[in-house]
Amino acid sequence: MKDTTASMSLPDRLRQIIATLKHGLVERDEAVRLVLLAALAGEHSLLIGPPGTAKSELARRLHRVFEEAPYFERLLTRFSVPEELFGPLSISALEQDRYERQTRGFLPEASIAFIDEVFKANSAILNALLTLLNEREFDNGAGRQRCPLVSVVGATNEVPDDEVAEAFFDRFLVRLTVAPVSNEGFMDLLSLPAALKTPCIDAPLSEADRSALTKAADAVVMPAEVSELLAELRDFLSARDTAVSDRRWVKIVWLMKTAAASEGRAQVVLWDLCLLPACLASDAETQVEISDWLTTRLGVQAAFLPERVTRAVEAFEAQVMLEQRANDLDFDESGRLRFSPDVVTEDIAEGIAGAIGDAKGGAGATRMTYQRKRRYGQIHIDARTGQIDDLMQRLAAYRETLQACIASLAQFDVQALWMSRAFADAARTHLEGTGAALAQLEARLGQARRSFEALPRLDADPGTVPDPVRFD
Repeated sequence: MKDTTASMSLPDRLRQIIATLKHGLVERDEAVRLVLLAALAGEHSLLIGPPGTAKSELARRLHRVFEEAPYFERLLTRFSVPEELFGPLSISALEQDRYERQTRGFLPEASIAFIDEVFKANSAILNALLTLLNEREFDNGAGRQRCPLVSVVGATNEVPDDEVAEAFFDRFLVRLTVAPVSNEGFMDLLSLPAALKTPCIDAPLSEADRSALTKAADAVVMPAEVSELLAELRDFLSARDTAVSDRRWVKIVWLMKTAAASEGRAQVVLWDLCLLPACLASDAETQVEISDWLTTRLGVQAAFLPERVTRAVEAFEAQVMLEQRANDLDFDESGRLRFSPDVVTEDIAEGIAGAIGDAKGGAGATRMTYQRKRRYGQIHIDARTGQIDDLMQRLAAYRETLQACIASLAQFDVQALWMSRAFADAARTHLEGTGAALAQLEARLGQARRSFEALPRLDADPGTVPDPVRFD
């Protein structure tokens, strides 16, 4: 079985590993996927939530994913001392006037580590962890020790608000809020055995597997459309005073490239941006806002947002109404004003007569006016309908693009390892809703076009080209 699994493609192996990691855990699908992806990218994860939500179990399972990966686990308190994480002082080194630690079996020699209540450590420990997490090096005495650290999973109930903690918090690329299971998942939770057995990973990933993945990720292409959307998202976050360090943006791009490479793709695609909420926000509320922003933008071009197209449709509707109600002076063939019936004037006269009394029936008398409904030449009408035709053609083409985008999302979703079901459903719902909204706007445009065609026509004059209807 192990040999069979090892011969599978990397995406299939990872799919099987994810299924094994999730086994027996309720509503931890996203946490399992993102913690594993972070480890594959050589990044660290922070799980934020109350005790008893399977945070430590998740970390223990993660270390089994990697072959021959020393594991280190420690629960920190405000009384914890550096020896608990970095090892005791070496007696033999002290005898030789050297201040060094015996690190064997401790964090500096671990590949996967779980540090519970990580922010309860004192500043001396946090400062040492900063270097270890970021540079994979540990200051041991007079020298620096290279560490084999792949990934640290941290856990905390809350994130303190101080400068040291903020710098340490930034070292965790993936930050997930882990809540108790919902009411919907409660029955599944009750069916679990009291002593949950940590499953074994069949054919864990070797160092060669990780190196091959890193090499593949290095070659992954970052398309311009994805970079442009990242720039828009950065502006969106800046407007909300949500600070994201330059280092974090670089790491996010690497995480997306690793995700693409792990799924056998040569380039990042828009849907990889589903990874961003957990990387950009420190709380669940902001992560939801970022996820909503992404689902309303992925696959949707700004020029064809329903709100913008609505303005265009309303501009045409207002223009045709204006032209339907417009009047001109009515001249006869000799150039003299011609009196002609005016329904509007008659309506006004009848209203006035009704208000003041009309004993002599003045309201019924025929009245003449010198205005008539404006008439339009074919050139004018062709200009109006041509402008609508152009917009409708572009909308029809864009609706085809939307359908292609929906198909692309469905295809991506089938083989995706890291996209959550909730994100995929929200993105698809928004795309379909956008398509339906645009279809309704196209119908209104069609009605406006027919109204332009029905305008009163000049008898012989072809008319002139009007200024185009402006809606931008």
